[in-house]
Amino acid sequence: MPDFVPRSKQEKEEMLKAIGVASFGDLLEDMPDAVRLRGELDLPPPLSEMDAKRYLRDLADRNLDPHRWISFLGGGAYDHYVPSIVDHIAGRPEFYTAYTPYQAEVSQGTLQTIYEFQSLIARLTGMEIANASLYDSGTALAEAVLMANAINRRKQVVVSGCVHPRRIEVLRTYLRASGFEIKVSGIGGGFTDPDELRRLVGPETSCVVLDNPNFFGVVEDGYSVSETAKAAGAVLIVDVDPLSLGLLSAPSDYGADVVIGEGQSLGNRLNFGGPYLGFMAAAKRFIRKLPGRIVGRTVDADGRTCFCLTLQTREQHIRREKATSNICTNQALVALRSAVYLSWLGRAGLKELAGLCLSKAVYARDALVSAGFTLRFDRPFFREFVIDLPGEARQFLKRLAEERIIGGMPLGPVHPDLEKSLLIAFTEKRTREDIDRLVGALAKLAGRAGVLK
Repeated sequence: MPDFVPRSKQEKEEMLKAIGVASFGDLLEDMPDAVRLRGELDLPPPLSEMDAKRYLRDLADRNLDPHRWISFLGGGAYDHYVPSIVDHIAGRPEFYTAYTPYQAEVSQGTLQTIYEFQSLIARLTGMEIANASLYDSGTALAEAVLMANAINRRKQVVVSGCVHPRRIEVLRTYLRASGFEIKVSGIGGGFTDPDELRRLVGPETSCVVLDNPNFFGVVEDGYSVSETAKAAGAVLIVDVDPLSLGLLSAPSDYGADVVIGEGQSLGNRLNFGGPYLGFMAAAKRFIRKLPGRIVGRTVDADGRTCFCLTLQTREQHIRREKATSNICTNQALVALRSAVYLSWLGRAGLKELAGLCLSKAVYARDALVSAGFTLRFDRPFFREFVIDLPGEARQFLKRLAEERIIGGMPLGPVHPDLEKSLLIAFTEKRTREDIDRLVGALAKLAGRAGVLK
């Protein structure tokens, strides 16, 4: 038996006897032989602390680091500036090392920050309530769909084809064994076709899912989609880029019932893909269907304001069949960072930041078009858009990497018919010189696209 836990030989034999097996190997009988390790692990010799640090630094230097490279990555993860106040407050030991807010009497600080996060998300989206956060936007989408089913007991889900494809994959995984029918529209001209949506939505539709702006950066017509969903009595779920709300209408304005999104761009770095932050807000009439944690504000026996977990419909607190979700936690530390960031930014700062992202994207669009490139979808966008290249996008990105440019996201891996298309995103960190350098490098590569391999 492996010695991961310090136990004597006699203790191990006693445990095996209590279980009813002769050896540790007997516990692995059901594991396919093809995936079982035979013999010792093939590990290199041990290193000293100094050599281990040097080795890890060498490995880290192989990464495409946005601090040392120019990054135009998008598609749900963005290279934004994170002010030092976010790290300072979120790094305080009373937040950084806190475990969980079950005991309200000793967790008032954590509970208050979660409550403030909820309040900020509700104000940002224009909705009446918000929960304490979910793992990421993919799980937020899946939980929102399950929430819609709890509301109307229907099991047909209609999803815009312009929703992030990875989030659709998460949704399929969540619902695979639950008897749901998932209908996904085509991507058409890079936006949700209202006529196709009307053909897909019917009396059995539980919810309609929309990204706005969508995966391709295009700003959708939320009012048209809302009208179709409401006519069928379906729940409208909108996955929104939170920073876009500095310029665009809040989802509440066009009748969203549930609003979800990815909070990575709110004071959180790229972090190699995680941890990220899923947020969820909804109309107040659905509060008892909202999954995860909710923090409420109340008063104690002496009339002082205090905070506590409330409406606890989580699996840990009630019977499983009555629970709204088996997600029993929230991304408290990441949510704290987002709350600090939004408080630091303020209403005027949010509008200014969104305007910077848009203006830089427009400048890049005009420069790329002038250089001979074509937009795949010529529609209004927020901070990212798709261009077509004369060759496979991944080959262009390899060459751009030689110039320390992370050129964007190739669409071929998620949409095979778009292998020559590149999704490029712009944040406030990208300078005019950065954009000109990208345009120049792409133009140079496009001129010799025939030799790109």
